[in-house]
Amino acid sequence: MLQLDKDATRDALDWPPLIEALRTMFRDGCEMPVRHHHDFEVPGEADGTLLLMPAWVPGRYLGVKLATVVPGNGGRDLPAVMASYCLSDARTGQMLALVDGGELTARRTAAASALAADYLARADARHLVIVGTGRLSANLAAAHAAVRPLSRISVWGRDLEKAKAAAAEISEALDIYCVAAPDLEAAVREADIVSAATLSETPLIHGDWLPDGCHVDLVGAFKPSMRESDDAAVARARVFVDTRAGAMKEGGDIVQALMSGTLHESDIQADLFDLCQNTAPGRQSDSEITLFKSVGAALEDLAGAILAYETASAKNAAEITPVMPVM
Repeated sequence: MLQLDKDATRDALDWPPLIEALRTMFRDGCEMPVRHHHDFEVPGEADGTLLLMPAWVPGRYLGVKLATVVPGNGGRDLPAVMASYCLSDARTGQMLALVDGGELTARRTAAASALAADYLARADARHLVIVGTGRLSANLAAAHAAVRPLSRISVWGRDLEKAKAAAAEISEALDIYCVAAPDLEAAVREADIVSAATLSETPLIHGDWLPDGCHVDLVGAFKPSMRESDDAAVARARVFVDTRAGAMKEGGDIVQALMSGTLHESDIQADLFDLCQNTAPGRQSDSEITLFKSVGAALEDLAGAILAYETASAKNAAEITPVMPVM
């Protein structure tokens, strides 16, 4: 059985193949029961969330992710998301790999945003604004840079020093001009893509800030009580989601807009199944505003875990195969 720690998982999940693995899984599909979602008390602070996310491709692979989301971890300098992923053979049930779930989650989440942006962001999008300074910020920057010709990245956070640190990390990793944005409104007004990954309970991105042609990528706010955009942003945009069932049940930006009457179920243009299967169009003009809301799906974890397992297995086999001399 393979055990892939954080570094090994990251090394096995380069952005282009991971984005394509997700595209293939959304196109071809898999078995994906409704995930188990339970809140648990953390004395003295906000509740944590326990997630169990199973999925399988009949006759090939079966996997399940055990994840916890603890908002208070930010004050402990720990990631909000902790997770492990168990990948098994779907024919025998034999366990094949234990994958670092935190790294898998961060990378597949960012890759799903990039996959959506490949259909929804303008082809010439160059300025990315990242809202949030957590683990996902660097991953979102790298993933979006894999599908669009970014030349400028701005990072906003409630703590300006954390935003500066995140910007420095991104700039060094990608060799793209990246700075902290002290004023979120000013940054959004100049953005081609806005990507938010926060646990905000109140809207951060306002519709009247959005320039024509902007693409809004909402990754955080995974509970109905959370929200990163206001009703005006939803009303101005053509709205897309990762999965209809998940977004309409758990994504606060969608749930609250549906409750207020700003959005109706029929207003959701497509999900990633529709886009990847070419049954619905993505962006239709350079001037329209698009909005994508994701809450995560078990098939994304499964696609990433399969890629990590097969990539690491091939690498290990190459390292132990003796080189035969040329006769």
